[in-house]
Amino acid sequence: MYLLNLFFPRRCPVCDEPVKPWNALICKECAQLPVYTKPPFCMKCGKHLDRAEKEYCADCSARAHLFDRGLALFEYKSISASIARFKYAGRQEYAVYYAACMAQRLGGFIKDSGAQALVPVPLHKSRQRRRGYNQAEALSRELSALTGIPVLADWIARVEKTAPMKDLSARERQNNLKKAFKIRRNDVKLSTVIIIDDIYTTGSTIDAMSRELKKAGVERIYFMTLAIGRGA
Repeated sequence: MYLLNLFFPRRCPVCDEPVKPWNALICKECAQLPVYTKPPFCMKCGKHLDRAEKEYCADCSARAHLFDRGLALFEYKSISASIARFKYAGRQEYAVYYAACMAQRLGGFIKDSGAQALVPVPLHKSRQRRRGYNQAEALSRELSALTGIPVLADWIARVEKTAPMKDLSARERQNNLKKAFKIRRNDVKLSTVIIIDDIYTTGSTIDAMSRELKKAGVERIYFMTLAIGRGA
């Protein structure tokens, strides 16, 4: 590991320069820049709420979700550039830092969930082939190493090549994801799982996966993402 870091130094997930000190996960001067989500949280999706007396964000008050509950690690604006490099620029190494933060900050949620598996949101095979990896799976595997919860990356597949979600409305996202996922292994029987993804926006992806997982007999479905926006 020493020689690996010497010749191929780990990149800081914030500034993308070789980490200082060399054996850290993030530069000392960058460590305070990612902003962690903080309470009060929406009791469904985990978005920060503007008033403590509220239980749900406007989105979760207006629509029913198929998952039980979720949490995110960072406020989206503070980490968006980092996640973009993680997804599109080959920075899989960021997953080590992200997973360490997840295990530390969301460890209680993970333990209390009683999850039997981490299920990364899958990419369509053509998109994964072009990108070279699935960022949600990379994060799941690092988190699994810290928590001992196994990863099931081949249980459910994305069988429809859906349009990019970032510019779609909530209704368009739902329509975009109809029949997008399919269970691939009928030999897996679990009651509780945590879905892992990079960003939570409207919950359409998590709901679409949850629909198929419930058909497979899963009773409790939680999710964790790296980033989330604020809720009204």
